[in-house]
Amino acid sequence: MPNLPKLLPENMDFQGTLPAWRVSAETKELSQEFVFANFKSAFEFMTLSAQYAEEIDHHPDWSNSWNKVSVRLTTHSAHGLTELDLAMALAMDRFALQVQ
Repeated sequence: MPNLPKLLPENMDFQGTLPAWRVSAETKELSQEFVFANFKSAFEFMTLSAQYAEEIDHHPDWSNSWNKVSVRLTTHSAHGLTELDLAMALAMDRFALQVQ
């Protein structure tokens, strides 16, 4: 069995680290809706995010509707939030700023 990514501590300061993200203790996931000026910007964000997801082999659950991208992050294999979810969320925040 491959090594599972390390679970994040339950007392982690998500609000301080990821202020725009919602954290659900019940579903053990991070979520955010990114809103862009138009579809092209939303798609550019998704492209950057998809390339990074491939690099770290960790993929978001997401959907797109014109200028909005709804994202949920969790590590299904670890049954919770891991360092991969944190890395993906931080990267997505950076990508969103790049395409605004």
